[in-house]
Amino acid sequence: MLSLIRSSIRDLLPIFLVVAFFQFVILRQPIPNMDDLLIGAALVVFGLTFFTRGLEQGLFPIGESIAHAFARKGSLVWLLIFAFALGFGTTIAEPALIAIADEAAKVAAQTGAIESDAASMRNYSRGLRVTVAFSVGVAIVVGVFRILKGWPLHYLIIGGYIGVVLITIFAPPEIIGIAYDSGGVTTSTVTVPMVTALGVGLATSIRGRNPLTDGFGLIAFASLTPMIFVMIYGMFI
Repeated sequence: MLSLIRSSIRDLLPIFLVVAFFQFVILRQPIPNMDDLLIGAALVVFGLTFFTRGLEQGLFPIGESIAHAFARKGSLVWLLIFAFALGFGTTIAEPALIAIADEAAKVAAQTGAIESDAASMRNYSRGLRVTVAFSVGVAIVVGVFRILKGWPLHYLIIGGYIGVVLITIFAPPEIIGIAYDSGGVTTSTVTVPMVTALGVGLATSIRGRNPLTDGFGLIAFASLTPMIFVMIYGMFI
């Protein structure tokens, strides 16, 4: 555990140094609420340590074991259903997505894009979260199917981003920024470990697949499809 704590401190040290440099050298001001800052920094270090340990001990092994089990079972339908459910479930619970959906609803209400009452903002936020989660579920299904078939990753990514550019031309300007940010928030604490473990475990279980070249890439789809789906969602609402 001590080695993990040291590793967390080493990973976070550049952030602390940057903040301290600009605060003391550039701004030349003392840091306000130093006690709270030190307590918060300690909590971040311990939080990152326990999170990393949890990934190594729990999420990655269970994701890989489930992928192995489905590969041995040989049921394509159930594998794809599980892939969709995993993508949808991990994304709908993503804290970053919840935060950005709530903020987007507030801004949309302030600018008059939707009604400013609580029900309208709640429906807008929920619709945005469900749209992103559904798109990630679809992306994981496509990614799993790619691993099974051995399709080149770059062709699908290039085609997807061509679709993003084309839809951007027709999407309402108010939704474009939200759509692009939605692609980023899916690559956060909950989605990435489970989806990556699924891809690596599946590629390891299939003869002729390389876990390094075939097991990764699912997160690229998870970042791509929300941009397309959210812009389409913006067109309809």
